[in-house]
Amino acid sequence: MMIFLRYLFLGLLALCLLVLALANRGAVTLRLLPEEIGTRLGLDLSITLPLFIVLFIAIAMGLLIGFVWEWLREHKHRAEARSERSQKERLQKELSKTRAASDQDEVLALLGDAR
Repeated sequence: MMIFLRYLFLGLLALCLLVLALANRGAVTLRLLPEEIGTRLGLDLSITLPLFIVLFIAIAMGLLIGFVWEWLREHKHRAEARSERSQKERLQKELSKTRAASDQDEVLALLGDAR
């Protein structure tokens, strides 16, 4: 059932993106600088693309910026978890050493009582 819902969602998403692409096929020109400034500086960098490509690139860039922002924001939580994990491992090693030493001491104590 869950796989069916996943495919249904992906199909609806693909249909929406296809309709968006067909409705926005007109060409738009993107410029790095305003036209007057670009011609004065000799940097008239522009590109002409269909509008739906510009929209898809904008959505992808927004998602990328959001993912990077969240990754940077959660850095302190990951660092704290890493620190706690190493402390837990250190304490587990210390506990196993203490248990091993305790077991040896009990055996020696029993042998000492037998003499």
